[in-house]
Amino acid sequence: MAQHSEHPASFWTLASVVPPLIAAGLFAFFLSFLPAVAAGEGLRHAVPWVPSMGVELSFFIDGLSLTFALLISGIGVLVMLFSGSYLAGHPQHARFSLYLVSFMLAMLGLVLADNLLALFVFWELTTITSFLLIGFNHDSKVSQRAALQALLVTGTGGLAMLAGFLMIGSVAGTMELSALRDMGDVLRDSPMYLPILILVLAGAFTKSAQFPFHFWLPNAMAAPTPVSAYLHSATMVKGGVYLLARMHPNLSGTDVWMWTLVIFGAFTTVFASVVALKQNDLKQTLAYTTLMALGALVLYLAAPGGYAITAMATFLVVHSLYKAALFLMIGCVDHATGTRDARRLGGLIRRMPVTGIAGGLAALSMAGMIPFIGFIGKELLYKGGLESPASVVIVTGAIFAASALMFAIAGVVAFKPFWGTDAHMPQLDRPIREAPLPMLAGPVVLGALGLYFGLDSHTLQVAVTDPIAGALLGDMEKGKDLHLWTGVNAALVLSILTFATGVVIYVFHKALRDRIDEAAARLISFDAAWDSFLAGMTRGAVAVTAQLQTGVLSRYLLVVFATITVVIGGTILLRGLDIGSPVLDGISYVHLVVFGLTIAGTLVAVATNSRIAAIAGLGVVGIGVALVFIQFGAPDVAITQILVEMLVVVLFSVAALRLPTLPPARPVSERTLHAAVSIGLGVVVAAVVIGVTSVPLDLNLTEYFEKNSYPIAHGKNIVNVILVDFRAFDTFGEISVVAVAAISAYALLKQRKPKGTS
Repeated sequence: MAQHSEHPASFWTLASVVPPLIAAGLFAFFLSFLPAVAAGEGLRHAVPWVPSMGVELSFFIDGLSLTFALLISGIGVLVMLFSGSYLAGHPQHARFSLYLVSFMLAMLGLVLADNLLALFVFWELTTITSFLLIGFNHDSKVSQRAALQALLVTGTGGLAMLAGFLMIGSVAGTMELSALRDMGDVLRDSPMYLPILILVLAGAFTKSAQFPFHFWLPNAMAAPTPVSAYLHSATMVKGGVYLLARMHPNLSGTDVWMWTLVIFGAFTTVFASVVALKQNDLKQTLAYTTLMALGALVLYLAAPGGYAITAMATFLVVHSLYKAALFLMIGCVDHATGTRDARRLGGLIRRMPVTGIAGGLAALSMAGMIPFIGFIGKELLYKGGLESPASVVIVTGAIFAASALMFAIAGVVAFKPFWGTDAHMPQLDRPIREAPLPMLAGPVVLGALGLYFGLDSHTLQVAVTDPIAGALLGDMEKGKDLHLWTGVNAALVLSILTFATGVVIYVFHKALRDRIDEAAARLISFDAAWDSFLAGMTRGAVAVTAQLQTGVLSRYLLVVFATITVVIGGTILLRGLDIGSPVLDGISYVHLVVFGLTIAGTLVAVATNSRIAAIAGLGVVGIGVALVFIQFGAPDVAITQILVEMLVVVLFSVAALRLPTLPPARPVSERTLHAAVSIGLGVVVAAVVIGVTSVPLDLNLTEYFEKNSYPIAHGKNIVNVILVDFRAFDTFGEISVVAVAAISAYALLKQRKPKGTS
């Protein structure tokens, strides 16, 4: 994937230069909103989208959305610089850059959208673009499987989320998030609260890979390293966290919200941390630590306290900085050595000092060491856990276990490859050296920012944590201060115990890895379970298709008509709908004659074994319908009906000459079933017609056509004007369908006679 030649392709191509320029421009644009948002202002912009339904394409910037926008565009600059050099010379580099920029724009739309429907559209766009990025190496079966898995899991959750959004709009009467912010009590007091919560959580948990939907994210590491750094550490997987944070003012504050997020978040946090320790591939290790971070973020959204929300906001930034830096650092190592296997890497600090120092800075923040912002984030996580009396043991215990494991994993990822023994390093036919400057920019800048924000945490508080507290809690004053030193307290004691435990785990991590492998072998593989699920779905689809797609037209019609009969007829019976009774006044002997003619044609079509006789009987039925139109004042429709019947009879008669003869009489049971369905459908249709005609008709549309047919369309025949002018595209579509059907029929009926026959 990466270019390893002595003379790499030039970085200065459009595919390398344009994407980071776009991201940098967007970052500068969003940075201009920082003073207003830091002052507590919210900025909204809306344009009409579907005016007839009152739907606007609206965007809203507050502390939460601006933080995500700055992370997406800012880290996007560094990732795109990295990918410009990492993929330089790749034949599909331009396609990759297009996908990456498209994903960035979709993610920005997601976090800035103020309308729930717009949020869903952008949500699905991130799903599609991430599918393209994960499956970029489309020749690889592993990439294909990972991309499809991510698409199906997150796409299914997105559809559930859409149902929840529609229910929110129904309950609250609005789809605008800025308006919903003050309507939390309306949603919480609604009987629809629990279904809404379940559906929204389904979307958030699948997107942010919470257990048991976690398995797709480690598999997505099949993507190129820039994709892993961008989508699965700083942006896409945080989409679910963003959704939960955005819905926090509306759905939080209940026991079911708190305990659901605590249980799933805590389990994901600890489970992912333990599994991360057993990985040998450094990208896989970071993938599971991403799961840990996502679980922690969800865990702290469970509580409404100031420390919990401040801890969530701080750790959101902390994780984005160190995780993107470490992914890009591993990309540099892989680029130079050709491997990501932690067992083979060591001694790289002499040949890649800049990469080693940058990765070390990021790893120290990941480990929560002072004076990095990671230390402040860890202290706040402990304070937030101690602030939650109902779940203090679960939250604090989960964060302690995960933080100790993160300390050890930081050593495995960033210390061992550079300072460990190089006895197992791969032998290459080229020197191992630093990656190009565009690739180094990401690890260096992001690692340095982790140190800078630790030393100047007040800037982060003013720009990020206080505005996010204001967005979620309604008051920026509820946010807690960020300080590097807060004295000796319970959080500091827990931090010291964390470091000590982390050192022990790192020293014995090889033995622990073997134990974890043994335990993991006994657990259900959710990845394998996913394959079994897809195989079962395939078998079920094959079974259903075998029953429905029989190739017998009568079976298709039977299924369709039976379904209509059962669904509509069952609804009428179950609901006890009063369809009224038919009005038979004014029936004359002429009507009875037409009725008898129609019945006679029907009986001929049903009873005969001749196709010609059957089509003739149906033609008689059509003539009867035309006579009904004439009797009730619609001669133009009657003429159309007669012409259609004549054309159908002629065409079918010609076609029947090339069709095989009808089979002998079918079994009585089959004919009885067809008759029952036919009679049932006739009764249901008649009931619907009677019900519709028994209530006053809404004549608004009729009056509109009467008033406007001549002045606007200059036609006196209202029916023709409707078809040709007001419904022109509809009519054109119908003509197109008929034309396609005619061409298809001609292709099927046309037969070449074998050579030698007359």
